[in-house]
Amino acid sequence: MKPTYSLPARVAVVLVSILAVTASLHAEVVLPQLFHDGMVLQRERPIPVWGTAPAGDTVSVTLARRTVQAIADADGHWLATLPPMKAGGPHQLTIGSRVITDVLVGDVWLCSGQSNIDVTVERVYPWYTHDIDSYDNPLIRLFRVPNDTDIHGVREDIRPPAICWAPANRQQAWSFSAVGYFLGRRMYEKTHVPQGIIAGSWGGTPIEAWISADALQHDFPELVQTARLYQDDDLVHAQLNADRLMARHWSEQLDASDLGILQGFSRPDCDDSRWPSADQYAAEWAMHDGCAVIGSLWLRQHIRVDERHAGLPARLYLGTLYDADVTYVNGRQVGSTGYQYPPRRYDIPAGLLHEGDNVIAIRFINKKGIAHFIPEKPYVIAFGDDRLSINPLPADTIALSPTWRYHLGATMPPCPASGLSLQNLPTTLYNAVLHPLAPYALAGVVWYQGESNTDNPLPYEQLLTTMITDWRALWQQPQLPFVVVQLANFMEPTEQPQPTSQWAQLREAQRRAAEKLPNVELASAIDLGETVDIHPLRKKEVAERIGSCFDRLVYGDTKAPLMPRIAASRVADGLITLTFDQPLRESSCLYEFEVAGSDGHFLNASARARGTTIVITSPVPSPVRVRHAWKDNPIRLNAYATSGLPVGPFELQLDSASCNEPK
Repeated sequence: MKPTYSLPARVAVVLVSILAVTASLHAEVVLPQLFHDGMVLQRERPIPVWGTAPAGDTVSVTLARRTVQAIADADGHWLATLPPMKAGGPHQLTIGSRVITDVLVGDVWLCSGQSNIDVTVERVYPWYTHDIDSYDNPLIRLFRVPNDTDIHGVREDIRPPAICWAPANRQQAWSFSAVGYFLGRRMYEKTHVPQGIIAGSWGGTPIEAWISADALQHDFPELVQTARLYQDDDLVHAQLNADRLMARHWSEQLDASDLGILQGFSRPDCDDSRWPSADQYAAEWAMHDGCAVIGSLWLRQHIRVDERHAGLPARLYLGTLYDADVTYVNGRQVGSTGYQYPPRRYDIPAGLLHEGDNVIAIRFINKKGIAHFIPEKPYVIAFGDDRLSINPLPADTIALSPTWRYHLGATMPPCPASGLSLQNLPTTLYNAVLHPLAPYALAGVVWYQGESNTDNPLPYEQLLTTMITDWRALWQQPQLPFVVVQLANFMEPTEQPQPTSQWAQLREAQRRAAEKLPNVELASAIDLGETVDIHPLRKKEVAERIGSCFDRLVYGDTKAPLMPRIAASRVADGLITLTFDQPLRESSCLYEFEVAGSDGHFLNASARARGTTIVITSPVPSPVRVRHAWKDNPIRLNAYATSGLPVGPFELQLDSASCNEPK
């Protein structure tokens, strides 16, 4: 038995005090994930720094010989604010005992929304191959907020990011937002100061997922009620787990019964001579017994390769397919994609292609709808050093035939699922993705979203207004600059007026919200879209238009081009005259203008542009409304300012007695 010793009471008290002081000195200061080496701080504005520490502790923050202190409150939270600094660096930021190095001071932009701001540099790379390959700028830093959700309430921090203040080069930007990447480049070229791009976005999400519960409760209480239905963790986990198990069992059963797997339809020696043939854009190959095939389908095509191309590495372009696919060349799997949107660009390794007959086999996997190829996409095998580029397509290609041989793999019942996606529920992304970023100082915010709200566009103007107001309140900046990207043209075009276009209605909601809120600009992508792809590739051009808006909002550059706005309108003698705030390209034949009388029936109208006016010849005696580009895909739009920016979509109520502005 060890002997016990007793100390005088006074000595014991001294020791306890020493231990307490030592613990306080070494107590950990916990910082948000945003505070890491390589970070970019906003110039010429107060710089908030925050975190947690033991309650009552004093935390010192030093940057460029400037020191401020904060005391942790009863919950351990503290906030210190450094004075504004000019652009520069690299600096060292010391927070307690934590030292953050390579800190730059410049401009910081937050890019948020759904898939079109989520689309990565990798996705658009074939459109800008040489541009991306040649660019490397360590003064532009990229930060990707990890996807996460919380249905219960706001979080204090995000999960550790995979892209954490990485320099803007091809390798680091590969899985980063293309719009954010090009915006950083564009703003650096404008300012020549460091740029920080924070991307926090999630494909397919509706705007209500990005708004706080408090803001929704005020304007849309029914959405808060919807969120509350899913605040039972046991219920949510049970539904999500059931969906995962069902998807796994469905795939296992499909694989077990798929003739293509059992009989080797991917092998080059598979005899497909008796398989029926069909054009890839016809529906017949995707049907069985008069119904769309749910399950799997196999398509095969034979390609002849000459001696010159045999053995060379190549890239297989299979456009875009619906829905999932696994693709083989000469029996070897060269790629697979699990859902409809990504372009199929599969690399064929050196030595796989041989002289003579080669076989491409595609296994379509379809859980709903009807399997199909997307038209207006490249379907080729490309060779040469430029095989990764599609702008333009490489000169050395073998075009695939649109005719394929096809065979049923297996039929399955539809895969049951609850359809629960936490990221689509009200407030969940505000709580877990957005709220933890505040109050990190920003120069401005980009919002590119709306596709997921086109099924019900009527509330969108108020939802967008609520969201912008909500975010500004979170950052305590009532004038925080916002640029809203107006949805691109998409889907089948038509020359005649479109009676109902939910996409046009949502674009109008974006325009109205941007015009009524201070310090908000609209950057339209109405002429940068693609008929067959909801994710158009021309993101550099989108970023250029966003940047021009920020030139005005943030830097006060009055010469920076913005979209033309209607300053006044007049109706007289069967002519509608719209006066804009800037000169327009002259044209005697403008398209996509429509006029309606009191019956609300719109007709195409001829229009011409000169100076700052567009004059429309009314097809009805007493015009009541005029609209422009009011379609899903107003592909014939040709009204532009002399700056090169389009006259965007609008609908205007007319008053024949006086001049008026758009409503």
